[in-house]
Amino acid sequence: MNFKILGIFIFASLMLIPLNSAFAHPHLGQITIDSHTHESQTDYVLLGKSMQLEKTTLFFHAPIDNQLPWGFIEGKIANHVPNYPVIIQIFQDGQAVHFAQTNVLPDGSYEYQFRVLNHEDGKIDRIFNGSYTVKIFKVVYLNYNELI
Repeated sequence: MNFKILGIFIFASLMLIPLNSAFAHPHLGQITIDSHTHESQTDYVLLGKSMQLEKTTLFFHAPIDNQLPWGFIEGKIANHVPNYPVIIQIFQDGQAVHFAQTNVLPDGSYEYQFRVLNHEDGKIDRIFNGSYTVKIFKVVYLNYNELI
């Protein structure tokens, strides 16, 4: 399964934990984090004979000097079940700080954008600051090739 978590933050880097790095694109003003090069954990729960719930847990860190306003999570599900959205939960220190859902396109891709920093009237509000756990829930077919 091709899965990425991407972050767009204005000033500083966004890093996955542990010992991971981010790649900045100075011309685009974005930082990209690829889960294929970082630690993640995926668990599965059966949902009948043909489907399962896939829960992927990732980590990210928004540094104190971050000045980029947006982050986003995107991915592509090879065997997604139509009409089931992707559910995203973000936690800090075990406390829920953000929940969302986003639709999956017919090709299995999805994207969710969220505000990380707000700058208004000279005041900076850091919506995300520090280390977070991100849980992403997807409903997938068990044996997709048998269903087509």
